[in-house]
Amino acid sequence: MIVIVIGLGHIGGSIAISLKENGFAKTIIGCDTNLIHEQKALDNGLIDKVLDLSSAIKIADIIIVATPVNTLVRLLPKILHQLRDGQVVIDVGSTKREVVAATAGHPRRGQFIATHPMSGTEFSGPESAVLYQFDGKVTVFCDTIKSDANTINVATRMYRSLRMRIVEIDATSHDTHVAYISHISHIASFALAITVLEKEKDEHRIFELASSGFSSTVRLAKSAPETWIPIFEQNQENVLDVLDQYIHVLQDMRANLANQRFDKLRQQIAQANDIKRVLTG
Repeated sequence: MIVIVIGLGHIGGSIAISLKENGFAKTIIGCDTNLIHEQKALDNGLIDKVLDLSSAIKIADIIIVATPVNTLVRLLPKILHQLRDGQVVIDVGSTKREVVAATAGHPRRGQFIATHPMSGTEFSGPESAVLYQFDGKVTVFCDTIKSDANTINVATRMYRSLRMRIVEIDATSHDTHVAYISHISHIASFALAITVLEKEKDEHRIFELASSGFSSTVRLAKSAPETWIPIFEQNQENVLDVLDQYIHVLQDMRANLANQRFDKLRQQIAQANDIKRVLTG
């Protein structure tokens, strides 16, 4: 099995090294517009060799597209145009509605499947690739009715080799759900980091006193804007919806605190505690 990974960042690099290690792929070919990323991926053993995109597509069995989502929607139709029978294209972007729309009606649409492995870190670049990053995690398959049986079968075997669980959902619902479980978390982390950084100009001891709780809360603020601005742009409507709700809750909590309604604030915290039950099942 010859696999191309286009985009050698954290997710693309982690998929590459994992498929190489577990034996699913005989050869991993890397493609990236950043020549430094290509060299680092080679040096770190994530990939076996680098080829230009057109040359790589000619010999690939599976083409994994792991670029930022704004590049993804432009690149996918071009890749589909170059396919031969039997090849499979898999994207791993964090938004799905525009990805699915970009490939709609293409004669090779059946050879493409839209997926989203729900795993990652705040780090970027090939040096952030992690072996076994996906063990026990969930990957989402979107709009599979538009993909051929062979495409679904190949993608299923690949993700199962990564020890991932597979769920299916339509692209529109996917984008709504990830706005709540992922995208708002990043915005909240960015906002908190900015707030503390501004305050720290006057209060130099803030970071001296920072504990693990603070670090875990702002962890996502380390995420690259090159990754997240395209995600926010493509999922703007859903992100705004959840952001409005989040702001409403913050304003309510602030009002309770300002007016010394500590009983109501206690009720809100107790309500928030229920997230433990939801997350643990």
